[in-house]
Amino acid sequence: MDIKPKLVKELIEERTIDEAAREVMAKAIEDGIETVWDRLEAQQPQCGFGQLGLCCNRCAMGPCRISPFGETGPTRGVCGADANVIAARNLLDDLLVGAAAHSDHGREVVEVLLKTAEGKAQGYEIIDEEKLKAVAREYEIEVEGRSSKEIAKDLALAMLEEFGTIKNKIQFAEVRPPEKTKETWRKAGIVPRSVDREIVEAAHRVHMGVDSDYVNILLHALRTSLSDGWGGSMMATEISDVLFGTPKPVTSYVNLGVLKKDMVNIVLHGHNPVLSEMVVKAADEPELIEYAKKMGAKGINLVGMCCTGNEVLMRQGIPIAGNMLNQELAIATGAVEVMLIDYQCIFPSITKTASCYHTKVVSTSEKAKFPGAIHMEFHPENAYDTAKEIIKLAIENFPNRDPNRVKIPNKPMKMMAGFSVEALKSALGGSFKPLIDAIVEGKIRGAAGVVGCNNPKIKQDYGHITLAKELIKRDIIVLETGCAAIASGKAGLLLPEAAELAGEGLKSIVTALGVPPVLHMGSCVDCSRILVLAAELAKTLNVAISDLPVAGAAPEWYSQKAISIGAYFVASGVFTVLGLPLKVYGSKDVLNLLTEGVEGVVGGKFAIEPDPIRAAELISAHIEKKRKALGI
Repeated sequence: MDIKPKLVKELIEERTIDEAAREVMAKAIEDGIETVWDRLEAQQPQCGFGQLGLCCNRCAMGPCRISPFGETGPTRGVCGADANVIAARNLLDDLLVGAAAHSDHGREVVEVLLKTAEGKAQGYEIIDEEKLKAVAREYEIEVEGRSSKEIAKDLALAMLEEFGTIKNKIQFAEVRPPEKTKETWRKAGIVPRSVDREIVEAAHRVHMGVDSDYVNILLHALRTSLSDGWGGSMMATEISDVLFGTPKPVTSYVNLGVLKKDMVNIVLHGHNPVLSEMVVKAADEPELIEYAKKMGAKGINLVGMCCTGNEVLMRQGIPIAGNMLNQELAIATGAVEVMLIDYQCIFPSITKTASCYHTKVVSTSEKAKFPGAIHMEFHPENAYDTAKEIIKLAIENFPNRDPNRVKIPNKPMKMMAGFSVEALKSALGGSFKPLIDAIVEGKIRGAAGVVGCNNPKIKQDYGHITLAKELIKRDIIVLETGCAAIASGKAGLLLPEAAELAGEGLKSIVTALGVPPVLHMGSCVDCSRILVLAAELAKTLNVAISDLPVAGAAPEWYSQKAISIGAYFVASGVFTVLGLPLKVYGSKDVLNLLTEGVEGVVGGKFAIEPDPIRAAELISAHIEKKRKALGI
């Protein structure tokens, strides 16, 4: 790419606010490396019908496109589906993919628990026995006088049964939400029956000739999302805690500067922690460290990327190089020996980027293969051996690094992470009463869950950071997961010192606790932690979740998983603001139902607001409305 230096500077400033990313992006442009931003520009203009949700490719009679201009074009597809049906089906289709992605992740984690209980999983053990017993009790499993492995086996089987259950209920959705929220679900007919049933039924409903009532379609979308949020995702979170430890506050570092010039760098990228935890464990093996030194390195440096990075950050303190849009830039530093990938949010182009350097990409999941990657398939039975083989491969690749092509930013940012619900309760003295008191007194006006991805259509991290700053300035505590949390880490918002940016009330509370005003609660499946926290607060006050002064936001979302997350927040009664539009603007009826009508059914609704400052105003107004209704 032949771009003048002045234009390069302007270009990268339009793409990201991440200073470390800007530094490496300039190198990537100089090296002629194509990145996600270049590919977005090459796609312009993007299909307007698709953006409005008005194209349908569901059968061989199509593809069909509905005119957004009324009588000047087709108003129905070949089968007779109108704009409402097509937009609603497309949304449900996207949502079911997102719910399947997170829930299938949850299934894999539970399967590892089962194999650990049966003594068939290499290197795994039950780390948090107390949490195991607590969750088992919620499933009405006897724990007294029984070994952890016996309890774990029964719990794993009970959870796996809920993926295809005939009992027509998901235990977490039965025992954790407040009664008033569950009553709302019963009245709306959206109580989740099982994880896989709702997803399969959703796939059935979008087939031509099945569900043609857009209201009915969208109600099932909410039910499917609940099977994810209160089912598959929640299982992933809770069982990861059981196997690897429930997160506690931990200090680490973030941005591309966590890579080391004199060490073997391995990037752990994706979403599932089951192999990455074994890599972390194996990296401490003395013989591997000695082997790295023999090959000319000072040691082994593990860094995270995306949500696998969040998983090992909050439990093991492993530094994190960045969020989704940083993955190509990490390779472009020229300092990565191996990028280890599992699944989700991994660019198919990652192997092409790696081929321009010495980096080897190692894929590990049978369901996620990438041409050009070295495939070293992960199975729990030999997980530790696989982890050691991958580390050895990285060590042997270290001498192939070209020092003249290495550029690593030298200012990693310090951060705090690991604020699980249990950690928050512990910090508050074992009860959420101090938090409730602070909200009642008005020192904290309310809480906002800011979650979701990066999207190259928005300047990287700008939406997350601007919204978080605006909220804490208004005395609204911010709870974050996923790429949003990584963004705040890079910007210094995950440090106690960031309290200086908060309003006086919030500042006084977080300063006394020694925590940041923005709390890193985990990976994207850990949005379920925010549900658990909201449910506990609502139960304490004997209200529905929809009565609480809380809100949600996804300022830079891109994935179908984010649609499912947003929907289960809304279905649980949470006002949720999206920074990019859902692809339903071709149907006024569908749009109005999602942003207005659904509130009367479940207590929550969507808002679409690309301006993060305006989004903060919407959230603040909603919180003040809920405070007034509660009389506080």
